Amino acid sequence: MYVPFDSISPSSRIWVYQSSRKFTPEESEMIAAHLDSFTRGWAAHGQGLKTSFLIPHDHFIILAADESHYGASGCSIDSSVRAIKEIGQQLGLDLFDRNLVAFKDGNAIKLVRLQDLKQKYMEGIWSEATPTFNNLVSEKGQLETSWVVPAGNTWLKRYVPAPKVAS
Repeated sequence: MYVPFDSISPSSRIWVYQSSRKFTPEESEMIAAHLDSFTRGWAAHGQGLKTSFLIPHDHFIILAADESHYGASGCSIDSSVRAIKEIGQQLGLDLFDRNLVAFKDGNAIKLVRLQDLKQKYMEGIWSEATPTFNNLVSEKGQLETSWVVPAGNTWLKRYVPAPKVAS
């Protein structure tokens, strides 16, 4: 059972998928149509789930399931992963690349490969203060408090080169 994202409980479980590039307006419309159809029929053990989705910044897909209504099962989660994979295949997108880090640069979303983070830090492209997307958030309520945080407050701080000690 689909419900608008604003009305789903803050304790709803979420899954955040990050795109390897920005969606075009046409792609966002196609994704919304695909997810609208999927979430209306999303079920666990024959029970309809109270679900929603969001496509923020034309770079992310967020699926939500209010588990206070009925819990998502392994099979229902697998079906959501299949739906996301179908979207990626149809659009030639990688929605599962965990080696890409997304951060804000003004109003733009930038993507950097993990192996390039130290170099980009040295070039001044990002810093500990850079607003970074923490796609590990697991509840809708965390989107406002923990999804976009300074890089230095995340596991990414290990990519900040250690300060050089003066001799």
